[in-house]
Amino acid sequence: MIDFVASLRLWFSPRRLREEGETPDYRFSLANERTFLAWVRTSMALVAGGFAVDQFLPDLRWGWRVGFAISLLAFGALCSLRAINHWVRCELAMRRGEDLPASRFPALLSIAVGLVAALITVALLAGWVG
Repeated sequence: MIDFVASLRLWFSPRRLREEGETPDYRFSLANERTFLAWVRTSMALVAGGFAVDQFLPDLRWGWRVGFAISLLAFGALCSLRAINHWVRCELAMRRGEDLPASRFPALLSIAVGLVAALITVALLAGWVG
């Protein structure tokens, strides 16, 4: 938990991040930034998907529709927060000459999104309309 709080401070203090270790090759920092942007795009797609489920599936029962929409919106929010946290952790590791941090988040996100997509498909095929 202490590491997370320290990392959280670095989200808003890039100068403090630069005080750690040695400056890595800029190509690696830029690759890290591109990965961050890919996570942000994924986050925006999940948020858009949540809104789309709510707006474009009006015949789906209210509880199902709202549940699916909130799930996608929540995954989008988590993905956005994870993006900045992962960027900081990778930047610190590169500056310190450490291995890049491993994460289960991509697998968990993929399983969760796949599960929501499967449930939406079942709901539509089963005709769970209001």
